[in-house]
Amino acid sequence: MRYTGHLDLFRSWERTFRRSGLPLAYSQGFHPQPRLNLACALPLGISSECEILDAWLECTLPLPQINQAIEVVLPPGLEVLGMDIIESQAPALQTQVTSAIYRITFLDDIPDLDERLQRINSADHLPRQRRDKSYDLRPLIEEILPVPTFKGGNQQLRLQLAAREAATGRPEELLDEIGIKFEATRVHREELIFRS
Repeated sequence: MRYTGHLDLFRSWERTFRRSGLPLAYSQGFHPQPRLNLACALPLGISSECEILDAWLECTLPLPQINQAIEVVLPPGLEVLGMDIIESQAPALQTQVTSAIYRITFLDDIPDLDERLQRINSADHLPRQRRDKSYDLRPLIEEILPVPTFKGGNQQLRLQLAAREAATGRPEELLDEIGIKFEATRVHREELIFRS
């Protein structure tokens, strides 16, 4: 589902809940919206194994019943890995995410990858532009490490980027900074890190 956008993913979950027959809660007003929230929107072209969804139901149901109702109507490519009941007064998911961990696989060999990473790691500032605003990419990079690979395997990086409300690092911007086209990679989000 690498090429499913955030809004399309949201609509997939909305359809899934509607087909499941679960009593999904809706907002009040003239145009009620389903009470669903995805933590940390996934950029187009990036796959993931750790997306987290908040869903409000009209009544409390046992988790196995919810899971069973959802599993039978899930579209291909979506899978529920776990479920929990959260207090309705709990803070919004997005406000609790602090960073995201990605694995980047390079489709072609990059002979000078270590030198490029060393330049990033030793830089005090990495000035960038995003939508006519200047920002510093460097403080958004929490960790960047090469992943050991088997002989003949594709080079990989493990990347931890800030994912806070006002400061979010993007893998494609880091790739641009080290001179590698996003299209020459496969980027996979492995984990979202939450406030403890």
